[in-house]
Amino acid sequence: MSTTPRRITPAERRARLTRRHLLASPARVGEADQVARALIGLHATDPATVFLSAAARMRTPTPHDISRTVYDPSAMARIRCMRRTMFAVPAALAPMIQAAAVKDLHRHRPEAMKRLSEAADWDEARYREAERDLLAALARCGEATAAELAADVADLREQIITFPGKPYESRQRVCATVLGVLAAEGRVRRARPAGSWTSAQFRWAPAEPLPALPAAQAQAELARHYLAAFGPATAEDLKWWTGWSMTVTRKALAAADAVEVALDEGTGYLLAEDAGPVRALEPAATLLPGLDPTPMGWRHRDFYLELDHTKALFDRNGNIGPTIWWDGRVIGAWAQHRDGHINHHLLTDPGREARTAITAEIARLTAFLGATRVTPCYRTPLERDLAAQPSRTTPDNRT
Repeated sequence: MSTTPRRITPAERRARLTRRHLLASPARVGEADQVARALIGLHATDPATVFLSAAARMRTPTPHDISRTVYDPSAMARIRCMRRTMFAVPAALAPMIQAAAVKDLHRHRPEAMKRLSEAADWDEARYREAERDLLAALARCGEATAAELAADVADLREQIITFPGKPYESRQRVCATVLGVLAAEGRVRRARPAGSWTSAQFRWAPAEPLPALPAAQAQAELARHYLAAFGPATAEDLKWWTGWSMTVTRKALAAADAVEVALDEGTGYLLAEDAGPVRALEPAATLLPGLDPTPMGWRHRDFYLELDHTKALFDRNGNIGPTIWWDGRVIGAWAQHRDGHINHHLLTDPGREARTAITAEIARLTAFLGATRVTPCYRTPLERDLAAQPSRTTPDNRT
């Protein structure tokens, strides 16, 4: 006997998002790793995103406390996983996430050898010798930046052209290629940066490879974690978020015992134990950074984002900039001016209560940043415009 799937409205999806993604004051937590567990992981391509994503969801965040957690290998791990993107994930979930989301884990070494053979006429023997020397240098010093390793190992200083003829062609040291392979294999890890918490000049440290898990089992488990955090979601959402094929996505949903629900976008999925209604929290304002895992969590975004606002908030590659949220919806954007002031722009009028709450969140973020200046690594049209404008004194920047 067939039953009609329960319909979940956009309003209920926003209520789930606000509660599960810690976007309201009552839902905030005390530690950065609790934020990572709630969201499965924090986007770590831009070092500042990890800190700002955590701070937005913590009760009393400080850069020092967040740094203490995110660079503790027993608490969190940095791995390249979903869609070949760098994430800071809970250490306990790292083996499962790697097994589920990392494609062809062992392809990095032959690809690197081919690249160095073509660009620098290296053979396998020279590559392995440079790798051994790099690991020996790390063992001696414990931690080192890529520049420090290159200074210690002559072969690592050689420069090559990567992606010749492409728009993203660049020149880099061989050290970057060798480190990339070792990091992908889990034999080295990113440690604390050499500069401030916004610095991308990471130190590297020796590491033990993560335990290997069966891929299908890990994929089912990752699907369950995703639905617990982001559900209800469509198969297309999960496919986009993970980078899986649709075949793998459907198998993972079936193995996760997901139940069907009706969404505006079509068929969605929830965990069976999570199929009941969710009570909405009081409306709340939140300022999220560029590449935050919440807006990057779904392929279909109509339930929290007006389609007409996409062009202003995303770059050409689909990376979102800093956003302002109210009651589970994106309603504007923010950017830090070079003098430290935060400018913002509202894409719709959310009312006086929301504007007051946004002003309070701007003050909270300003206090967290202190003397630090943050520029997203992926600039979006509205963020660029706001960052370039003179500091504003009015709390409402509506058009």
